[in-house]
Amino acid sequence: MGTLARLPTELPLLLLSPLLVSLPLVSFFLEDLLFALFGRRRQPAGSAPASQGASVVIPNWNGRDLLEKYLPSIVTALASNPTNEIIVVDNGSTDGSADFVRAKFPAVKVLALPENLGFGGGSNAGFRAAQNDIVVLVNSDMRVAPDFLQPLLDGFHDEHVFAVSSQIFFSDPDRLREETGLTQAWWANGRLRVRHRVDDQLGGLYPCFYPGGGSSAFDRRKFLELGGFDRLLKPFYLEDTDLGYMAWKRGWKVYYQPRSMVWHEHRGTIGRKFSEGHIQAVIQKNFLLFAWKNIHEWPRLAGHFFRTWADAFFSYCAGPSAERANLTSLGRAFLQLPQAITSRWRARGLARIPDTEALRRPLGGYFHDRFGRPRSDPRDLSVLFLSPYPICPPIHGGGVFMYATTKALASRCQLHLVAVLDEQWQIDQHEELTRLCASAQFLVRPDSDEFGFGAILPHAVREFANHDLEWMIHRAIYLYKVDVLQLEYTNMAQYAGDYRRIVNALFEHDIYFQAIGRALRRPGSWFSKAVATIEYLRALRYELRVLPRMDQVQVCSRENRNYLLSFLPQLGDRMDETLRAGIDTSLYRIETGPRDPCTMLFLGSFRHLPNQQALDWFARFVLPRVVERCPQARLVIIGSDPPPRHSLPAAEQNVDIRGFVEDIREPFARCAVFVCPILSGSGVRVKLLEAFCCGIPVVSTSLGAEGLSQVDGELCLIADDPEEFADRILELFSNPSAAQEMVQRARRYVTLERDIARMTEKLLESYRKAVADKHGSVTSRPAAVPF
Repeated sequence: MGTLARLPTELPLLLLSPLLVSLPLVSFFLEDLLFALFGRRRQPAGSAPASQGASVVIPNWNGRDLLEKYLPSIVTALASNPTNEIIVVDNGSTDGSADFVRAKFPAVKVLALPENLGFGGGSNAGFRAAQNDIVVLVNSDMRVAPDFLQPLLDGFHDEHVFAVSSQIFFSDPDRLREETGLTQAWWANGRLRVRHRVDDQLGGLYPCFYPGGGSSAFDRRKFLELGGFDRLLKPFYLEDTDLGYMAWKRGWKVYYQPRSMVWHEHRGTIGRKFSEGHIQAVIQKNFLLFAWKNIHEWPRLAGHFFRTWADAFFSYCAGPSAERANLTSLGRAFLQLPQAITSRWRARGLARIPDTEALRRPLGGYFHDRFGRPRSDPRDLSVLFLSPYPICPPIHGGGVFMYATTKALASRCQLHLVAVLDEQWQIDQHEELTRLCASAQFLVRPDSDEFGFGAILPHAVREFANHDLEWMIHRAIYLYKVDVLQLEYTNMAQYAGDYRRIVNALFEHDIYFQAIGRALRRPGSWFSKAVATIEYLRALRYELRVLPRMDQVQVCSRENRNYLLSFLPQLGDRMDETLRAGIDTSLYRIETGPRDPCTMLFLGSFRHLPNQQALDWFARFVLPRVVERCPQARLVIIGSDPPPRHSLPAAEQNVDIRGFVEDIREPFARCAVFVCPILSGSGVRVKLLEAFCCGIPVVSTSLGAEGLSQVDGELCLIADDPEEFADRILELFSNPSAAQEMVQRARRYVTLERDIARMTEKLLESYRKAVADKHGSVTSRPAAVPF
């Protein structure tokens, strides 16, 4: 319906919308103030339920045909245990459902209500009538597996378990599984977002946000302690979400159990009684009421009301959407404000955990961090290594560092790998690491269509923000009992958690905002400089905010360390430049044989902007000067994604573009001089470490040699002016033996200071110390979460 068609009915709501938002906001502020003065928090139940049997409660409203079809599977599943019971709660049906059950299933108890109390009211009546400590709530349109019950009962293994949810399938196997039982939720844009996940890698108990109201087992005492399903949310939908969130805020746990399987005829009861439009209207209204009742952190609640009004106004102009509030849902929620105030007061009295913590605990990583037990042997570490790029083959400098470290770690600890790839076929290229690591998982990154204008986060961070990647990380932490989360590059820092026991370690392959700032000095159009300036400011803000969250920050060099400490001096004892930027020196050896005269080697991945800029500068300003005095000189270019030949100004005979090669040691052994004309970027150049190790003399800019040598002639020759750079190359052409002492010093430096085996041993010790420090701080911390 267009704006003009909605005008007569929604214009009054539009004019009243400031009142519809401000009055609840003020009401809840006053209520929370009164609760702070006079409210009382109730202690939770502290005993585990008896799990020898269960009561199955089936709410029903005019669903005789569904009971006839699906009730027999439940009767069969519960028949082996006489302590089990089945209760059909008939919500004032007019189709003879109650009489049908009594006649056809005499062992089933029927609780006939005189009127329809809705899903929540009928379920609450069934819980009160149940005889067992564990109550399984099953929809009337649900078919269960014969062995569905025992895995649910086994999930109540301690006194903190509130509910265990079954895995849900649809009767039609070809239908998209919108409902699985594996629930997830997060707070975004001023409202709760919920979804069901399909995850075939889970084989046992796993935390979830809420137990599905039609396919889950509950601790009856805890259910009644929370007040059961709230009438605020009648007639249907979000009652179970509300109950699950209240359980987490109470300090309890909710699990998903994939071994308990049920089949659902989706919306078999509600969908055939109400229109889709009516169902969506109820859902939108209940999302607002959920926040009004349960969100007690005022920054979240204030943001909710602001976003609700903005969404409602936008929906009036552009049309309704399931993703945002509208004026009608806001008006309907406002009419229930007195009930919402009552429910909010009760919810505050039951809550022991703040909203931020309650939203975190259902995530696998936080669940393991909060409830997992420390390892008996602290030296037996489990490390999760997170890479934003393919590692194999190591075609770029960061790939070389990651490949060397993962191989070294895999033989020294339980290493679990999660890597983001560009293409599906790249998974096969990681076969070696898959074999070496305790586990390896890969996510093929979808094409990004994000619009970044006005965004606060840097582009490099936004392009790797992915819900599926976040899920994979939390799942791995939970399943593999991870002790250390090793994050590669600044863009992965967003996945560091506020963990109490798990160590967040970040390797800054380069300092992102420093690299952008250096690139700004290069010539370019005003538009490109404006875009880069915005990204620089974003990166500066982001990096300086995220780094203090890390337990360990690994950098490439002392220069990088000092630069970051000039901004963040508090990181001094958490930052180390001796742990990561190394290579496997055993793979390289100095070649003493003759080299091809007058050849220069340039190496780098040309997907990396600093390499593109370096080659362009060298080809335009240095190479012509070399060729002018040495016409037979030849530049060999090696690296993935090389530039087209016509983009380089040099003559055909002076340039040899080879692209990617499997083994770079051959060109290192054959060429006479290695050139590193880097003009931007940050970190340490892997290409120089490899060149030093192979014994090829190097000419570099001072920025290219940063972190390794700033003294001309110590490990390499250094020149920043094109004329001087060309002179240094020609010196090595004419007298290669003069550089032998420099070559030997460079080789010794790499083997002593940059060998990855030595560095990894030190890295592991730093992990163990960080884990011990965090565990020590947890044991000395008060058990109660401040609220």
